[in-house]
Amino acid sequence: MYKTIHPLVGCVGVTLVALGLSLAAAVADDFPLAGNYTQNVACKGDGTDPAAAKVMISDKEIVSNVGVCTILDTKKNGDSYAEHVECKFPSGPLMGNITFTPKPDHTIEFVDSDGTYKAVLHPCPNSTSAAAPAAK
Repeated sequence: MYKTIHPLVGCVGVTLVALGLSLAAAVADDFPLAGNYTQNVACKGDGTDPAAAKVMISDKEIVSNVGVCTILDTKKNGDSYAEHVECKFPSGPLMGNITFTPKPDHTIEFVDSDGTYKAVLHPCPNSTSAAAPAAK
């Protein structure tokens, strides 16, 4: 009896793991802001972009020279994406809201909820970003 159940349990386990990985990959692929950018300057993508300007966005976090922000929640609002984030800065953690708005020229306008910081993110060549706004 155990010889029959053991292989069956293994197959079910492998299937569930594969399904979970497929779903995780699909979620990451569906995140339209994912990619490498530079802020406020065009990205060359040839290794000469200043480190202080580099920004990496994934479906889970935003990494820049000022720290790492974990994306806790994302909501689509028209053409914009409102993100609730928890950031880890050298001065300590901070929770807040930021908005990304893709523009027709493939840049992304970034602003924090207080309007105290604004930037334009420029996609790097060969980036995985699909940040162009959807056709209406």
